[in-house]
Amino acid sequence: MKYRTFVMENVLDSIIDYRGKTPKKSENGIKTLSAKSVRDGYIDYSQCYYISKEEYDRFMVRGFPKVGDVLMTTEAPLGVLARLDRDDIALAQRLITLRGKENVLDTGYLYYYLRSPVGQGKIKERQTGTTVTGIKQAEFRKIEIALPSIDIQRKVASLLGVLDEKILVNKKINDNLLQQAQAIFKHWFTDNPNLDDMKQVPLAELCLVVTKGTTPTTLGKPFVTEGINFIKVESILDNHTFDQNKFAFIDSETNNLLKRSIINSGDIIFTIAGTLGRFALIDDSVLPANTNQAVAIIRANQNKVTPDYLYSFFLGNWHNDYYRKRIQQAVQANLNLGTIKSLPIPILPDKAMSEYLGILSPIITMTKANELEITKLRAIRDTLLPKLMSGQVDVSAIEL
Repeated sequence: MKYRTFVMENVLDSIIDYRGKTPKKSENGIKTLSAKSVRDGYIDYSQCYYISKEEYDRFMVRGFPKVGDVLMTTEAPLGVLARLDRDDIALAQRLITLRGKENVLDTGYLYYYLRSPVGQGKIKERQTGTTVTGIKQAEFRKIEIALPSIDIQRKVASLLGVLDEKILVNKKINDNLLQQAQAIFKHWFTDNPNLDDMKQVPLAELCLVVTKGTTPTTLGKPFVTEGINFIKVESILDNHTFDQNKFAFIDSETNNLLKRSIINSGDIIFTIAGTLGRFALIDDSVLPANTNQAVAIIRANQNKVTPDYLYSFFLGNWHNDYYRKRIQQAVQANLNLGTIKSLPIPILPDKAMSEYLGILSPIITMTKANELEITKLRAIRDTLLPKLMSGQVDVSAIEL
């Protein structure tokens, strides 16, 4: 397959960013994306603010983003990418949108090229700065990109896009399932007029374990390049899933040394230092795993309650007010294990418990199945990506 090498500047239709002072925020109007809005492959619109239409017209002096444009962060974290799915947005600092030149560079291909190991390497080669690293627009324009024919570009982008579309569908399904679980919890507990009559038991009495981990380096043990997953605060996402690219790794010897914090399937992990209050339910897909002192491990005593039952209290935000009032303020806010253990948990009578779990548990099971499928789809995509970009996998015979 024949490739031609171009300088990015010669194959881009536009690079859009902003110039001038930060615009004035308003209560409504045009959504403005910040660097925090850009996640790996999607946009988190909850991390936006608004500016007025007048401010938007003044602010976006270099042009207006369009649906399908590539959105990229230009400072740490550098090179995080997504595709725009709406055009009524503005860009804050540390963001640019990119659009390929028609019939020369397919914008979808550009997106996957920049996500590939080669593309990420090219971005980092051009970065500048020490305290804060980033890439200037002039440097980005100098990046070289090797391109097959436009027809091949479109086929590659289409094949990878199918996988990403399925990932996005699963995420949307899980967002909906999460809302259903929260509504069910609210009906059974938060809004239940008989809540005060329920027996409430401290979390510790319903658990076999409530503990936390240790950083291996404090024991003289290094992290390794591969091995047993070591889950940190930044590995746990707001939607109760994991960014496995942010797992560290330890070897079996270190894992055995840290046996107190070996994580089991069915454990709930909860961040208690740094970014407080992120949580997730562990399944086999992330095991074997361990964690550090910023993450609590909550293991249900299944002779008393199921992991799903305890997990529903976190999904329903039952813990928020109780823990928020008991946060310890130091150099960084944190929660101690005593506070975690003392959370009062209402206990449903046996018949009601069976009914509640009969509704809730299938929802949790479905979300975990969707998460597992997302992990597998990502693995397929990330394996295919460099092979498709290099032409190692020939797509010329594929009909779109």
